[in-house]
Amino acid sequence: MTTTNDSPAKVLARLIDISQPETLLCCGQTAQQVAAVWQQQAGQQLLTLDTTDPNARMPPAQVADLALISETLEHLPFEEGVLLLGQLRNYGTARIAALVPEMPDWRFTDFIGLGFQRHAELETENGALTLYTYNLDTYNHKRAWNNPDNWANPHMWGKSWW
Repeated sequence: MTTTNDSPAKVLARLIDISQPETLLCCGQTAQQVAAVWQQQAGQQLLTLDTTDPNARMPPAQVADLALISETLEHLPFEEGVLLLGQLRNYGTARIAALVPEMPDWRFTDFIGLGFQRHAELETENGALTLYTYNLDTYNHKRAWNNPDNWANPHMWGKSWW
């Protein structure tokens, strides 16, 4: 985790540059501003969610490669925020970035429980923001024991599902 004085827009733009998404989903003013610039330059597909009821458009019309969430979770009831992040993740969004201020209902462990990592702390004129990220590629690391060599019945690997 890093601490930075970069603007929230600059940090989200850097995530877009790193991810190189073909489809981007955004929710929140900063996310939409950054996404609009990306769409003008890249010409790729942009999906948006309404910050007042983002779960109304779930599941999304198309699975996004990257979702940017800003100025949203702090205005939603905790359960609605968890539902939003969980649905984005469960519907196949490969990468999710949520930029949030300190909130009384949300704790670090809530984001960790959803598979997010604390990526950066941003110092802004309006207070500190924390960037939490989820990456499907690094979320569930490979385990040495999860293969047919370490099963009690290796000849049954991939044949039975219960």
